[in-house]
Amino acid sequence: FMTMLDGSIVNISLPSIARTFHTPVGGAMEWVIIAYLATIAATLLTFGRLSDMVGRKPVWLAGLALFTIGSSICGAANSLPLLIAARAFQGLGGALLVSTSLAIITDTFPVDKRGLAMGCNVVVIGLGSSVGPIVGGMITEHWSWRWIFYVNIPVGIIGFVGAQKVLRDTFSTTRQYFDLPGAVLFATAFAPLTLALSFASEWGWSSWRSLVCFGVSLAALLALPAVERRTADPIIHLRLLRNNVFTSSLITMTLGMLALFAVGFILPFYLEELRGFSIARSGLFLTAMPLSLALMAPVSGSLADRFGSRWLASGGLAVACLGLTSVARLDAHSSDWNILWPLLLTGAGQGLFMTPNARALMNSASASEQGESSGLLATGRVLGQSMSVALAGAI
Repeated sequence: FMTMLDGSIVNISLPSIARTFHTPVGGAMEWVIIAYLATIAATLLTFGRLSDMVGRKPVWLAGLALFTIGSSICGAANSLPLLIAARAFQGLGGALLVSTSLAIITDTFPVDKRGLAMGCNVVVIGLGSSVGPIVGGMITEHWSWRWIFYVNIPVGIIGFVGAQKVLRDTFSTTRQYFDLPGAVLFATAFAPLTLALSFASEWGWSSWRSLVCFGVSLAALLALPAVERRTADPIIHLRLLRNNVFTSSLITMTLGMLALFAVGFILPFYLEELRGFSIARSGLFLTAMPLSLALMAPVSGSLADRFGSRWLASGGLAVACLGLTSVARLDAHSSDWNILWPLLLTGAGQGLFMTPNARALMNSASASEQGESSGLLATGRVLGQSMSVALAGAI
């Protein structure tokens, strides 16, 4: 919840932050968001694999500690460069947490209960993403933008103490070596790619910045297979990608996020600019999709435990397609109900899809590859979201 919240809570506070540091919105201010997202994208796979090697608990606790410390530095930052650096540091903590979460669930629950557990996890992801702008706006309006970071400190401390008591130690029984070249290549591939996808529509797709980012990312991705094949303990075992269930689930998650994430990005402009709705009224409409997602995700997870993932995941995307088709038909005269029900339908379809899809992916990997699989799934989700925003901006 904390990591998803901090991915969305900062946007609405950027004007206040810019005023504090006497900086125009845009330019350097963008790096307050970029530093966090790019760091997470660059390190997810590495930290997921690390949890397979040293155990989930130390990685999770390190993530909570770094995230909480990073939040306190963000809140106390007295300059924009320090805030950007602290956001990158906070992103390291976020990546440690996100990359390990599904692996911990898979380790903890038997196969016949994983779907329900993953559904509860999706509820938290949906809530964290959806309440960010609302909570950020209230905090910034009534207190100060610094409190959007300070609020993480007590939550982080409570979470650290709870995790220390509740999580069990799990260690690999075989000695493994950390794949430093692979980790560097993954960071080189995904950080510039996330950066370019997020800002290509602003920079221009053929601008030198976009081309450099895409070029560096492509070169690193092309070099990865050769490097990983020569490594005894690679960051990613290429045999995982030869598993049809694993690969199709991963690709489908990325494409699903590409299709669905843009709705939440574009809708505020439709509601506030075209329809003239207040921020509060727009916020209520924007909660429709994550709310129906949160209600459907545990149900679909429980059904997947009983009946399998294939038809639920496919059916969920079909329902989401119907919802998206209806959203595309909105115009300047659509009634409140005609805005609301397509969003509810789209969110329900997304909730029906996400949990069974994640369950299928995690169940198709061996016990020693759960952290790696969790990191790959999270990376696919982040890339899909970044591509979705880039595509929406370009259109």
